[in-house]
Amino acid sequence: MKAASHEPQAASKSDLQLEACSFELPPLAAYIHIPWCVRKCPYCDFNSHAAGPELPEEAYVDALLADLDADLTHVHGRELTSIFFGGGTPSLFSAAALGRLLEGVERRVPFARDIEITLEANPGTFEQAKFSAYRRLGINRLSIGIQSFQESQLKALGRIHDGAEAIRAADMARAAGFDNFNLDLMHGLPGQTVEDALADLRTAIAQAPTHLSWYQLTLEPNTVFWNQPPTLPEDDILWDIQEAGQALLAEHGYAQYEISAYARDGRRARHNLNYWTFGDFLGIGAGAHAKLSTPDGLIRRTWKTRLPKDYLDPAKRFQAGERRLEADELPFEFLMNVLRLSEGAPAALFTARTGLPLASLSAGRHEAERRGLLEADPQRLVATAKGQLFLNDLLQLFLA
Repeated sequence: MKAASHEPQAASKSDLQLEACSFELPPLAAYIHIPWCVRKCPYCDFNSHAAGPELPEEAYVDALLADLDADLTHVHGRELTSIFFGGGTPSLFSAAALGRLLEGVERRVPFARDIEITLEANPGTFEQAKFSAYRRLGINRLSIGIQSFQESQLKALGRIHDGAEAIRAADMARAAGFDNFNLDLMHGLPGQTVEDALADLRTAIAQAPTHLSWYQLTLEPNTVFWNQPPTLPEDDILWDIQEAGQALLAEHGYAQYEISAYARDGRRARHNLNYWTFGDFLGIGAGAHAKLSTPDGLIRRTWKTRLPKDYLDPAKRFQAGERRLEADELPFEFLMNVLRLSEGAPAALFTARTGLPLASLSAGRHEAERRGLLEADPQRLVATAKGQLFLNDLLQLFLA
């Protein structure tokens, strides 16, 4: 296919606004944050807090629904295509609490007939009766936080489960009626060898999940590991782990469709795909973030009050802040998501999601193609194999 011809001059901010094209409201999802967990892990930089003796389930569900009420102006007649309960450890909440919450959400925003509803769960909180009850509520996908099956690694990571409990969790998920579940697994762990990493993957594959999230441990600010860093594998070992792991997953029918996501046919995570294709999502709960569009093409990112005690305080507002995305920011914001996908996205999706002409990407595309970071395909926006490896370098070409 002949490469597209791109005009190397970048459009100015005012040009982008003047040339804005027809905008389509994207699909709408919902992220619901439950911030409590049994114990804070030393690598975790999420908004999570160790739970006390009793969780304020009733009060928190009331707050979540009031939070959603305040956000209903952003729905614009759309239905929810997916819901994701993240945390923290959402599986600490009872089925009764989650049932009241889901019922309240559906009364306010209609659910798509084939809605995907995912609940994050940790093996240390699994109870067969509870998970069967979750399934009866309409929750149809689990994401189980395994991280490793090896006792020494689980201890180093501060996890509350052991390898046997992790395996039991997958068995219990199936017994509860979940035919669609993800296992969350890390690699590049302290002192990990290639064989250690592959042993974890083999054990995970043996549980026959429909989806695997397999990603490298990173040291994030404001975590115990950031202040007291463990000894991580050298870069050449990390590279060998990545290559060998990808080959093993492909051999067993798990196709990589995103940097750290692997799925069997038809089992890609629809909620995450909505993020990666620049869809809209409501965010309710302590510290939850959202990306929301209006019919006239304005796009905003919002975030909620972070601390649970403040979120539960009726004297405080749920929303802590918001920021409008300016036209010259949209190329980077859009590509930061879609270029994570192995197949990228149709070029036409850029205009549909941002309202900007495809020509506004011309200068960046031209340079990215010249460097071999972006495929020279006029119909798609997709990183080359080199571009996937140097994604930050690729994205910098589209910064405002």
